[in-house]
Amino acid sequence: MTNLNHDQHHQHGKAVLFMVIAMLLLPGLDAFAKLLSKELSAGQIVFYRFLFQAGFLLPVVMYRKELLASLRISPVIQFMRGALVALATLFFFSALKYMPLAESISIFFVEPMILTILSALLLGETIRYRRIMAIFVGFIGAIIIIRPSFEIFGWSALWPLCAAVCFAFYVVLTRQISGRVGTYPMQFSAGLMAFIVMAVALYYGHVFDIDVLTPALPSINSIWMVFGLGVFATVGHIFLVSAVRYADTSLLAPFQYLEIISATILGYLIFSDLPDRQTLIGVTIIIGSGVYLMHRERLSRLRDKEQASQSH
Repeated sequence: MTNLNHDQHHQHGKAVLFMVIAMLLLPGLDAFAKLLSKELSAGQIVFYRFLFQAGFLLPVVMYRKELLASLRISPVIQFMRGALVALATLFFFSALKYMPLAESISIFFVEPMILTILSALLLGETIRYRRIMAIFVGFIGAIIIIRPSFEIFGWSALWPLCAAVCFAFYVVLTRQISGRVGTYPMQFSAGLMAFIVMAVALYYGHVFDIDVLTPALPSINSIWMVFGLGVFATVGHIFLVSAVRYADTSLLAPFQYLEIISATILGYLIFSDLPDRQTLIGVTIIIGSGVYLMHRERLSRLRDKEQASQSH
């Protein structure tokens, strides 16, 4: 029993370390996207982002002999997941062109609250009054950030919120197939479909001259940044996937908020952006609400496990 507990603690420690590394790396992806937005459309940046994800994961799923598993997922669900994650990223990268890194990510972090609502509506999960209050408070935090940002940046201040909605729908679909296929095939299939969706979108963006979807030839400097975008996206998500392999998401979820801290640091170092007092108040409220929701979900899962063990 002692060895078992020691092994579990070791795995949890490794998972937390991987999660922290992922949260420190992923804002680098957003920083490259913001830098690239000066030259390339948001749609083209999203296209490159998923090109790298699919390209890097292809040899992984082939080596693990999971390529067929990734293709066995329902084509409709594959397309919907790819379209949703592509749309979420498009909204978010569009916001980054105009908004500071930390503010965009902070607004996006209402996603766990939106996911809780969708899980009740679409998956039949129960939401008790404490969670409802936490969701309500979390949205107040988002409004505190969005209101002054809307006055400064216009409609782009709402795009991280739109990104959060799209990503929450993506997570709901992912939950529906998570027991049928491994993590790497799911990541590969999502990246491949998002890449295909964005390729088609860029074609029509060129035909109809849609600004956010207009393709252009990148400069040599942009090519290097595109490569950096791909490296940070791929390595960050590999650490994220590895963390989830060693521990439950309920343990790891609070560490997601480190991304706001690392985004704030990067935003200051690269773009000289610092969040104002109102943004910090909103961020604190969102983090508090999110952590409370995760705590309640963890207690709910423990209660379900106890009931299941007693029934057997």
